[in-house]
Amino acid sequence: MMNNIAIAKQAFDYFSHGLASGEWDNFLAMLTEDFTFSFPIAPFQGRNIGKDKAERFFNYVSTQVFTEGLYLTVERITSNETTVVFEVQSQGLMSGNPYQNQAAISFDVRDNLICGYREYLSFIYSR
Repeated sequence: MMNNIAIAKQAFDYFSHGLASGEWDNFLAMLTEDFTFSFPIAPFQGRNIGKDKAERFFNYVSTQVFTEGLYLTVERITSNETTVVFEVQSQGLMSGNPYQNQAAISFDVRDNLICGYREYLSFIYSR
């Protein structure tokens, strides 16, 4: 059995690949059916529950926001018994405009799967 950090790292690798390529299948396979995430903007504004909603959300991110991919570099990983946080630098194009940011991406782990996702942005700026 993998520990929670190893599970979250594997999920994060799949998450990063999804952001860069739009291929989300491996990441989605690691989510619980009651996976939860929050988002501040419509059409996913508020608390979202369910793997099917997550699939629609991540596909939306790839097809509407970061159509040419977003690339993450991990700066630090912090964890406790149930949550693993990845502090990252990101860069790419957002809606066709240069985009760079710092963020903390948090995965909650339960039963060897990811059951929750939160993202905290530091600032948004363009090059």
